Amino acid sequence: MGVYLSTPKTDKLSENGENDRLKFGLSSMQGWRASMEDAHSSLLDLDSETAFFGVFDGHGGRVVAKFCAKYLHSQVLKSDAYSTGDLGSAVHRAFFRMDEMMRGQRGWRELSALGDKINKFSGMIEGLIWSPRGSDSNNQQDDWASEEGPHSDFAGPTCGCTACVALIRNNQLIVANAGDSRCVISRAGQAYNLSRDHKPELAAERERIMKAGGFIHMGRVNGSLNLSRAIGDVEFKQNKFLPPEKQIVTANPDINVVELCDEDDFVVVACDGIWDCMSSQQLVNFIHEHINKESSLSAVCEKVLDRCLAPSTITGEGCDNMTMILVQFKKPVNRNKMSDMAEQSTSSADETEIHVAEE
Repeated sequence: MGVYLSTPKTDKLSENGENDRLKFGLSSMQGWRASMEDAHSSLLDLDSETAFFGVFDGHGGRVVAKFCAKYLHSQVLKSDAYSTGDLGSAVHRAFFRMDEMMRGQRGWRELSALGDKINKFSGMIEGLIWSPRGSDSNNQQDDWASEEGPHSDFAGPTCGCTACVALIRNNQLIVANAGDSRCVISRAGQAYNLSRDHKPELAAERERIMKAGGFIHMGRVNGSLNLSRAIGDVEFKQNKFLPPEKQIVTANPDINVVELCDEDDFVVVACDGIWDCMSSQQLVNFIHEHINKESSLSAVCEKVLDRCLAPSTITGEGCDNMTMILVQFKKPVNRNKMSDMAEQSTSSADETEIHVAEE
């Protein structure tokens, strides 16, 4: 579903970077969509030991994706859990913090600053794609709730976004996901899903939706949203008798902590505009085919986007916004292969899922 252009916008926003441990490339493209609603974060040095990468796929508008790209990483850093080394808990809290920060006068003001037009009745805000290039806003005073003004009762935006985030610290990879963007690792050439696509038809998602007073029609939450977890989307989070993690749509991320090993090649974080066109294993195979032929990792990402772009809008597949981040491990990391590899569950004929722990 969506409004399409007569010809696709194939201009790409691409970026590369590296440090002594990692090398990354990314690319994003509007494609056939009438607007670009994706945003991303790529921070090699969240701190001296940690890298942070995130893809945020907006729906109903792009401002929530932009907000998350700007602020989610800084909220991870500010967490008490982060200071004690508990990255999983830190990023878990940061997802919920996004919804909290987008409320009230300060939330209204920040969203307005990121957008270029606003509907005061629906909270829908539009603007250009934005992504941080450094630790923007890390040092801003965290006084969101105390600000007062004419929009102090603003409940939050009705648009929303998925969030799929990967943090890499030493031998550990922490993945947090809410929505249908996805993180995949290539281990000895085999694709392993490090996140679960949150769709309404999943049993656990359906149960939560129904218990919160929602319904599913034609595979969509309340007949409108085709994913079951997201940041924003305040209209689905109005049950005052339930905590945030039990609302019809929740920002509650699955957290997956993976010990890296010598056989790990690279990690991909991408929106569903990619996964609708290629399976996890197909993408991993494509990257292996091109990674040593291209001059940069972003060039590999650009090839993926071109591969996924549909020749027309007849089927709708390959017509979405597309964003992909490719992170390559530069050196052998002297790690032992996880002993539970044999216990990995197969999620399809050609891709495997590493266990996703739900907080």
